[in-house]
Amino acid sequence: MNPHTIFELRRYRLLPEGREALIRLFDREFVEPQEALGMRVEAEFRDLDDPDSFVWVRSFKDMEARTEALASFYSGPVWKEHGPAANATMLNSDNVLLLKPTAGVDPFAHNLPRDAEAGRSRAKGLIIVNICSLAPGTEEDFSRLFRDHALPLIQEAGARIGGLFVTERSRNGFPRLPVREGETVFVWLECHADQDSRTAYQHRLRQNPVWTDEIYPRMDGQCWRKIEVARLTPTSRSLCAW
Repeated sequence: MNPHTIFELRRYRLLPEGREALIRLFDREFVEPQEALGMRVEAEFRDLDDPDSFVWVRSFKDMEARTEALASFYSGPVWKEHGPAANATMLNSDNVLLLKPTAGVDPFAHNLPRDAEAGRSRAKGLIIVNICSLAPGTEEDFSRLFRDHALPLIQEAGARIGGLFVTERSRNGFPRLPVREGETVFVWLECHADQDSRTAYQHRLRQNPVWTDEIYPRMDGQCWRKIEVARLTPTSRSLCAW
């Protein structure tokens, strides 16, 4: 079971052609130093529909550990040396959701252990991030709806769930790194072998009248805007892959 309880979903908007430079720098300089401080880089992704977007997830034991780890890393020698080069690839880095697991699903349960990373030929798979924007105070009801009614249908159709999350409402203890405060979201991650597998999954799900006529309309009706969907592929060092 993942011992971490706090997760950041970080989506960076980059300068044109900046993504590969950032990924090379990130993987070479930033993974091990963060994990040495108790953080865990759970996932790194390219956005298939946005060539100037880098998406990643890191986790922390709790909010206190997050504050301490971020303060140590961003005041330390690694960020001092390489942070300016990372920032030079970005237009902004403030699109960050602070999340906690929900609905009884162990987050990133299929992640590869870091010490087994070198034995993998390459990271594969298609990861779908779904973000539901909700009215304040409705996330627990939405989580129950998803867990009890949507999740069984999604899994039956063939998706592997990488995690279910809701907004973590604790105060951001490291305001130097802003997060999207004042929002309420439910996020679910689907994992597929490839786009063909996802297409087959979508077909099976849409053939289920309980999903199309009942469950999805109920979910959609509780969201104050269209469910946001991102199609992601793992980078070579992402622990979250197929």
